Amino acid sequence: QLELVESGGGLVQAGGSLRLSCAASGRTFSSYSMGWFRQAPGKEREFVAAISWSGGSTRYADPVKGRFTISRDNAKNTVYLQMNSLKPEDTAVYYCAASRYLFPGIPQYDYWGQGTQVTVSS
Repeated sequence: QLELVESGGGLVQAGGSLRLSCAASGRTFSSYSMGWFRQAPGKEREFVAAISWSGGSTRYADPVKGRFTISRDNAKNTVYLQMNSLKPEDTAVYYCAASRYLFPGIPQYDYWGQGTQVTVSS
């Protein structure tokens, strides 16, 4: 069992930055690959970024490449999403998730956090 709790969301102006954190409970955090997803009102949940168990491999959705960076600290049971050069279209609820598989599809993520709101004003 893994419990995930996101934090760090908020209101920011376009061009600004935020860093999201996702703290995991349990001693098996390093056994899970981690992902960040987002869901805007009226839209489906979409992939943002993912990171392997050790942090050595990452993947990003095209809209965030070069602006967002995913990282993890297994000693702190935490995964991060550094978001720079934010745009109004980045506005969404951001979720972290954990999977036993490497870079799976959304259905293969086993655990999800409750989400944190990110709002980017123009």
